[in-house]
Parts: sequence; structure tokens; C-alpha cells
Amino acid sequence: MYKASQLAGFFIGISFLLSITAYFLNPQYLIYAGILAWIAMIILFSSLKKKKMLNIFLLLSVINFSISYYNDFTIDFFRVFTVNQYMLTLLIGVGFLRLITNPKKDFSHNLPKGITSFMKTYVSLHLFGSVINMSSIILVGDKLYKKSPLSDSQIIMLTRSFASDALWSPFFVAFAAMITYAPHVKTPVILVIGIFLALVGFLLTYREVIKDPKLKIETFLGYPMSYDSLYLPFALALLVLVANHFFPHIKIIILIPVFSIILVLCVLLIKKGEISAQRALWHHVVHELPNMKSELSLFLIAGMFGVSAGSILAGLHLRMPFENFEWMEASMLLAGFIILSFIGVHPIITIATIGNLFADVNNTLLAAVVLMAWSTSVSTSPFSGVNLTLISRYNLEGSRIFKLNIFYTLKMYIAYTFCLFLISKYLHVS
Repeated sequence: MYKASQLAGFFIGISFLLSITAYFLNPQYLIYAGILAWIAMIILFSSLKKKKMLNIFLLLSVINFSISYYNDFTIDFFRVFTVNQYMLTLLIGVGFLRLITNPKKDFSHNLPKGITSFMKTYVSLHLFGSVINMSSIILVGDKLYKKSPLSDSQIIMLTRSFASDALWSPFFVAFAAMITYAPHVKTPVILVIGIFLALVGFLLTYREVIKDPKLKIETFLGYPMSYDSLYLPFALALLVLVANHFFPHIKIIILIPVFSIILVLCVLLIKKGEISAQRALWHHVVHELPNMKSELSLFLIAGMFGVSAGSILAGLHLRMPFENFEWMEASMLLAGFIILSFIGVHPIITIATIGNLFADVNNTLLAAVVLMAWSTSVSTSPFSGVNLTLISRYNLEGSRIFKLNIFYTLKMYIAYTFCLFLISKYLHVS
């Protein structure tokens, strides 16, 4: 299985390169990237620990395709293999940033306890997580868990600081999903609203931890990461924004992985030299890329299920359930997303399933719903990838995470609804 895992990592790496090549040279090449990603997923699928839900959606996809075939509905097989390929490309690309952004020093030995420690760890994890994604929460979580079992305040800090990245970070996979299903989004509006909501989430959390004596914030001991290494992620963000300004026709979802790999190559060559850089890259491809098997499986199967369901919806000529899509309808859709995530249906599956029905609505309003739902799922749903990682890695119970965050989620939902109202009025949605 070890060699098979390495082969899967190699296929994922080639799929990454083919996806970028396809974007700039020939979109038809994307099918080969998608096929390689599927082969890698098939190789790694047996090693997944929790795949009951994935098996269910695989079965449902087969049933949906059978219904479509029987009724002569159109099936877009190109999209079956490629619908979420650029999302995977972004995820793979930002994963390479771990090679140059992981902190090297442990600063927790001189960290004061209490609310100051909480705030520093919260903010540093939020900033690092916005760029290097899941690796940041594992890095901090491992440091905390080595000292003692995670406390309630540490669980709150880990889940909420990381989840709020989904509201605004262009390097977060939620952003890629948002662009995929809402391509005409007004990105500046989303960034402003997202950063505002991340701040609201921090203030709500800050008030909660200082007011609730059960959280024992005075004994909190965190692990803030060095901000010195943030210059590289910020350099990447600057490159992406500048390129997007001069070449607006190139999608951000492709600019991020392109500049990620270029930046990683340049830094590794300067710091380690050609031979060591090659070794580091090869090690990442064959050892680290296979570790994204959960995300790989989720996005590929979710994409296939979405296409299969979309074939039936298109064949039946179903229309959007709302005559208009304004802030009220958006808030109802958001509630549906959140409830489904609590019973194990990931937001990517929901949006992939209904995306075609909402193709003609205001993309900025729809994009906000996707990001808000994603953030809520990450922090609160026991079935989210982040919480499943915390549960298995740090011996936690999903119900404990849910109870700690459910009332926070309700408060954030009020803030979400208010922001959807603002977006609707600002863009004159009707």
C-alpha cells in the first residue's frame, strides 16, 4: 500500500500540472487531469477511515445516471470528471506552501497564560490558516495536545479561528468552490463582508471566553506562530492581486496555484539549492499529496453526484424554488445549507447538487451564502473535515464540539442575515 500511495501522489502531482496546462493551452486537456485524479482517488479510497457517506453518494450517483440514461436525459461526462478539478488544483497548489511557511521555532515556552495567550493564538492561527489551510490547525493542535488534553477554550479557539478563514480567504478551498458555482461574483464585496464577519466572530468569541467561567480562560495556554514567516503568504497575495489587475480574464482560482508553485520553487532554490529543492518537492508529492485523500475523494464524488443530480433536474426542467432571490431567500437557503451540514451533507455536495438551479441569480449573493455555510460547517458540524480530524487526532467527541459552537453559530447566523441584507441592498438585487 505504501508504494501505491506514492503512485497516487505522483498522479495527483501530474493532475495538478495538467490542469494548469489545460487552462492556458487547451481546455480539453482537463479531462486527462480529471482522470488521473480519479485514478489516484481509487488507489487511496480503501485507506479512508470514514467513507460511509462517500459510498452513499457514489451509489446515489449511479442511480441518478441510470435514471437519466433510461429517460434519455443528457449526461455531461466531461463535467463528471472535471467539474471540481480547478478546486482541487487550488487545494494542491496552496498545499505546496507548507514547504516554505511552516514555523520552525516553538515560542510557547515564554507565552503568558490567559486571555492574551488566547488572542495571540487565535489571530496567528487565523492568519496562517488563511493561506496554508488545514496544516495550520494540525500544527497548533499538535503543540497544544502534547502538553495536555484539549480544553473547551482551546477547542473553541481552534475551530472558530480557522473556520472564519472560509469567509474571506482567497486561498481557502471554500473560495474556489464559490468561484466555481458563482463565477460572476463581485470579489471586493465578498472580501469586505467576509473580513467584517471574521471580526464579528472574533469579538463574539472573545466576549464568550471572558464571560463564561466554565471555559477557565485564565489558565489558557496557546501557541502563537511567528509572524515573521507571513511575508511569503502576503507576497503571494500581492502577486495574485497584481496579476488579476493586469490580466482580469485569468481566473483567481488558477492564479493562486500558479503563483504558489512558482513562489515555492524560487524560495526553495534560493534557500536549499537545486538538489535539495528537488528532494523536498519529490517528498511532498509522494508523501504529503496522498494525505489529501479525504479532500480529493470528497470533491470528486461530490462533483459527480452534483452532475448526476443536475442531469435529472435539467431533464425534468425544474426551476429555482423562488420567484426572486433576495436577502430573505438567501438567508433561507443558508439555513438549509447549515442544517444539511449538521447531518453530514457537506456544503460542496449541496451547492454541486442545486448549483444549476441558481445559475441565473445574483452571483455575489449566492457566493456569500456558500462561504457562510462553509464556515459554519467547518466550525460546528461533527461531520466536517476539520472536526473529524480533531475528533480522531485528539480523542474528542463530535457532540462536544457541536455543543461548544452551536450557540455561536446561531449568533453568527443573525450576523450573516444582516450582511445578506446589506449585499442585497448595495447591489440592488431584485
